[in-house]
Amino acid sequence: MILSKKERRRRRAVKTREHIRNLGIARLTVHRTPRHIYAQVIDAAGAKVIASASTLQEAVRAGLKGTGNVEAAKAVGRAIAERTRAVGVTRVAFDRAGFQYHGRVKALAEAAREAGLEF
Repeated sequence: MILSKKERRRRRAVKTREHIRNLGIARLTVHRTPRHIYAQVIDAAGAKVIASASTLQEAVRAGLKGTGNVEAAKAVGRAIAERTRAVGVTRVAFDRAGFQYHGRVKALAEAAREAGLEF
């Protein structure tokens, strides 16, 4: 059985989410497309979104040249960290959704760490 690139990524994502579910803490999940990047913090039960940020939001997009680059990912990372800490959550597990920890995903994670999230 030959799996497509998308199916392989989704398979990796399922493994990661199972591990995070066993930890029992909120998870910071990331999704990226060529044009945008999205981040959500979901509670430990997986039933409620605590905070979200993306390059589609005007507050995040302000002052950016584009929305599909590393600078935009850093802006989303800072925004998600601020919104999550405002709710009272400081410790999360990083769910990269099967994406390689490189480029925009790495930039978002590092910006969130610098802004006060622990993972």
